[in-house]
Amino acid sequence: MDKHRKEAGFVGLGLMGAPMAANLLKAGWTVSGWNRSTSALEAFESLGGARVAAVEDLRDAPVIIFMLPDLSYIEDAAAALLAAWSVKRPAAGTFVVVMSSVSPAAVQEFGARVARASGGNAVVVDAPVSGGTKGAVEGTLAIMAGASEEDFQSLLPLFSAMGSTVRRLGPLGSGSLAKACNQLIVGTTTAALAEAAELAERSGMDVDALYGVLGGGLAGSRVLEVVGPRLAAKEYEPTGPAKFMHKDLSFVLESAATVGAAVPMASAGVGLYAELLRQGQGDRDLAVVRQTISNLSDVASGD
Repeated sequence: MDKHRKEAGFVGLGLMGAPMAANLLKAGWTVSGWNRSTSALEAFESLGGARVAAVEDLRDAPVIIFMLPDLSYIEDAAAALLAAWSVKRPAAGTFVVVMSSVSPAAVQEFGARVARASGGNAVVVDAPVSGGTKGAVEGTLAIMAGASEEDFQSLLPLFSAMGSTVRRLGPLGSGSLAKACNQLIVGTTTAALAEAAELAERSGMDVDALYGVLGGGLAGSRVLEVVGPRLAAKEYEPTGPAKFMHKDLSFVLESAATVGAAVPMASAGVGLYAELLRQGQGDRDLAVVRQTISNLSDVASGD
C-alpha cells in the first residue's frame, strides 16, 4: 500500500464499524463503505463517506477493512471480491484487514485463500479491537495486529486514526489470539462482577456501594469501571451483543487445545455464556450475564 495514499474500503458499518469509519474520515482518509442496511450507509455518506453497491466494487482499494460479526460473514462478503481478483489481480501491496473477533486458525486459512486468489498481491492482516463502542467513537481503541513488521508499519497510520493503543503481536493470527485472551479476561471478569452483584443484593447490600469500595482496591479494573455501572443498574441495552462472548471464549478453547494449555476459566465461561444464549439473552448487552446468574439463582433457590 502506498503510505501516502489515504484511501480505504470499509465493510460493516454497525455499532463498532460506523464510528471507526467515521474516525478515518476525520483523519483525512477517503473511505468507501458497504453495509447490508441502507440506513447505516446514509449516515456514513452524511459524514463524507462514499457508498458502494457491492463489496467487489472495493477491489481497487489499497486497503479493505472488514468489521463483521464473524469470519463466516467476512468470507461470504468477500467471495465476489476474491472471484474478481482471480480474473484481474489487485495491485501488489493490497491489504485485507480483518478487525472482527475471529478464530486465529481460521483467519490464517483465510489469509492463504486471499493470497491464492490475488496471485500473492493481497495480504490479510488481523487487527481486532477492544474498547467497545465508547472507544470506537472516541478513537481510543486498543488494536491488536497480526502481521509482518513491514506490513504493520504500512498500516500504522490507518490504525492510529482509530485507536490509541496499537501493537503488533506477531504474524497473522496473533492479533486474533490476543483478542481471545482479552475476551477471556473481560468475559470472566464481567461474570465475576455479576456474581458479586447478585450475592450482595440478595444479602441486602447496596451494589453501587460495593462496587465503589472494590474500585478503590485490588479488585478495581477497567471492566469494573466500564461495565460495573450497567451491572449495578441492570441496564442491558446493547453496546455490544452478549452472544459474541460465547463465540470469543470458544476461540480460547480452540487455541488452548492446539498448544496444550489448560484454560479452566475459559471453559467455565463458555458454559455460562452458553446458558445465557439458552435463556434467550444473546442480543442484549454483555452485562445481561447478571440476569443469567439471577435466573440460575432463582432455580437453585426454588423461586
